[in-house]
Amino acid sequence: MTKHRSLSLICLCLLAVQLWGAEPPNAAATGSPDPSAAAAPAASPALGASASTNADDLKQLRERIAKQEEEIKRLQQSVEEQRALLEKAVQSLPAAGTANTVNVANTSGGPVALVPAVNVGYPRQHETTEPKPSPLSISIGNTTFTPLGFVDATFFARSTNVGSGIGTNFGGIPFNTSATDHISEANFSTQNSRIGFRVDSTVLGGKVLGYFEADFLGQPAPSVFISSNSDTFRMRNIFVDWQKDGFEILGGQDWSFMTPNRKGLSPVPSDIFFTQDMDTNYQAGLVWSRQTQFRFIAHPTENFAFGVSLENPQQYGGGGNGSTAITVPTPYAALTTNSSQVNVGTSVTSSPSLFGGVSVPNVAPDIIFKAAYDGHPGDKLFHVEAAGLVRNFKIVTGNGSSATPFTSANATAFSGEFNTNLEIVKNFRLIENLFWGEGNGRYIFGQAPDFIITANGGISPIHSGSTVDGFEATIKKNSLLYAYYGGIFINRDVTYLGTTTAGRTTFSPFGYGYSGSSQNRAIQEGTIGLVQTFWKNPSYGALSLITQYSYLTRNPWSVAIGAPKAAHTNMVWIDLRYTLP
Repeated sequence: MTKHRSLSLICLCLLAVQLWGAEPPNAAATGSPDPSAAAAPAASPALGASASTNADDLKQLRERIAKQEEEIKRLQQSVEEQRALLEKAVQSLPAAGTANTVNVANTSGGPVALVPAVNVGYPRQHETTEPKPSPLSISIGNTTFTPLGFVDATFFARSTNVGSGIGTNFGGIPFNTSATDHISEANFSTQNSRIGFRVDSTVLGGKVLGYFEADFLGQPAPSVFISSNSDTFRMRNIFVDWQKDGFEILGGQDWSFMTPNRKGLSPVPSDIFFTQDMDTNYQAGLVWSRQTQFRFIAHPTENFAFGVSLENPQQYGGGGNGSTAITVPTPYAALTTNSSQVNVGTSVTSSPSLFGGVSVPNVAPDIIFKAAYDGHPGDKLFHVEAAGLVRNFKIVTGNGSSATPFTSANATAFSGEFNTNLEIVKNFRLIENLFWGEGNGRYIFGQAPDFIITANGGISPIHSGSTVDGFEATIKKNSLLYAYYGGIFINRDVTYLGTTTAGRTTFSPFGYGYSGSSQNRAIQEGTIGLVQTFWKNPSYGALSLITQYSYLTRNPWSVAIGAPKAAHTNMVWIDLRYTLP
């Protein structure tokens, strides 16, 4: 009711203004609006002429009044039109207000992109990638909680029976002298499906990111594929990252600092290069680990960052992930029994009831130094980084007797890497990763041992290196083509133990790569793949098809007469993925 009264008052005011500005009728001819002047008796003898003049004035007055009535009608019509427009505008105000209201939960941090990473913008190094708003976000105060993840339905097949499931044990593919080389494998899996969340907030004036991510690639039960395919839930990453005034601190489990980055020194998975492969063990030659660590990073400029990471160590003698283990001189065999001091990929099955790796003592954390520079020529990204790895090893031999007293041995090993991720032209990225050093085999997916035990009970770090090179190209808006070459080289390191029998001394080889062993010298893999996104919507997520083909070979150091010089297999993955918004 109040609204209509206000509109009526506005209309009356508009009408009054129009009437006030109108010219009075016959004002110029008579000089007075008083009609009684025309009706007064004439003092002049020319009465007929005066009457004629008054008749003309009345006629003009009537004409003016008629015109003014028409003008008033037009004004009234105009006022009604304005009134209708005002009513329509007032009625639309509540709807417009609702449409423009922004939900706080949708303006804060969203999930990290878990689909193939395609750089479309380049935030500065010291800024954690700002996530896009997600309809799943929940905000409480200045803290935002966002679920993230995807669902994978994967078909994978190999021309030989590698027997490692959806992920490939590169160093263990069979030779053609084995029955497993003459039978193929084909399986379905949803193990790579992922679930997690991130929490974004501010504490003490700094930006805080809490991140958790898990999959279903844990150790399965022997009966996992008989009836219910109950894959085992497994932690991948869980860490907290705090940034303020160009400094950054991280604590928790994340990709190792040695894992190549796509951008800066960011801990967020979408900023880390672990290929586009569907193989859950990625590419042969990729340097990576996910382990507990503490990082300290400085960002002196917007494009340059450097830091140090202290990461969980593990003395490793090979034998894990399909690789071949070192052989230990007989007097020191206890060092690798049940992985007591050196992890050789075996589990403890007797007392003490510990699983392999848990009992390995380790003397100091692995220390990693890393620096990265991001250039921005035009609208492209040039990422260059270098890193150094320092590792320390220690073993103790003997039993404390006078004949074999306790004796310790130590060794320090150094390695380095140089990586580039260069957008040469728009939407085409050229990738190079090179890693070389000693005592570093655990970081190449455990495909090489860290060291051997010498004949006198010492430690000799093994030299090894790897590379992953290739390209990633966005060939269409929703199509990503990629290809990689991955290679691993493991140097030989042999020690000889002398045994005297009947006055005759013979020397037996131990270590890695000696004649008569089947230990790997080189592993190579070529890969090509396509990621096709069918649709992607900020409110509903994305649906994509990921395909991968790989050809894998391995070559041993020693080949017996008539034995094959290489093992090889062809591998295919086809994956349908739905990613949460």
